[in-house]
Amino acid sequence: MSERADHDRTMRQLWATSGSSHDRLIRILRFGLPLVIGVVAAVLIFSPFTQRAEVSFLLSKDKVEVAKERMKVTRAEYRGQDSKGQPFALIAGSAVQKSSAEPIVRMDQLSGAIRLADGPATIAAAHGQYNMDTEKVAVPGLVQVKSADGYHIAASNVAVDLKTRSLVGTGGVAGTLNIGRFSANQLSADLDQRIVRLSGNAKLRINQGALK
Repeated sequence: MSERADHDRTMRQLWATSGSSHDRLIRILRFGLPLVIGVVAAVLIFSPFTQRAEVSFLLSKDKVEVAKERMKVTRAEYRGQDSKGQPFALIAGSAVQKSSAEPIVRMDQLSGAIRLADGPATIAAAHGQYNMDTEKVAVPGLVQVKSADGYHIAASNVAVDLKTRSLVGTGGVAGTLNIGRFSANQLSADLDQRIVRLSGNAKLRINQGALK
């Protein structure tokens, strides 16, 4: 067997060993990534119309304007704990429902933070909207998530379905891990089962020496 083949076999063995970078990566993608995506799902709490028994929060708002068939909230802030007792804070610069005939609440300047076991994670998006009839949240632009240990995830065109507790990102996803970078055309997640799937040209680029 050639030296190259020996090297490749050794690398595969290291990659599959319990506690190896591969093992850690799988744990990240199966547990860490869904946790971060859970922060995206927490944007749902920006709507006071949905009841979620596993989440408690307090609302403070600087200003609320109520006119005939119209609602506007300026700087809505939500603080609470998720089902694991991890504290979070969510802020919307504004939330507007144009009329009672339109079940859409448009939100701008979305940001949030949650305290995970490894440190705080943050999320930010410029715009989003919540459909009260379908119970779906759509973020047409970029959603960026960062964690204290250097992980970074960016996804576009993200949609969250409250009824099915599912999330889909169709505009591409890319991220940075401690061993390299990953990317895919599409991201989907089952928030209850804590399962994440990357599909369409999914790639993982490992940094040189990351597997040592």
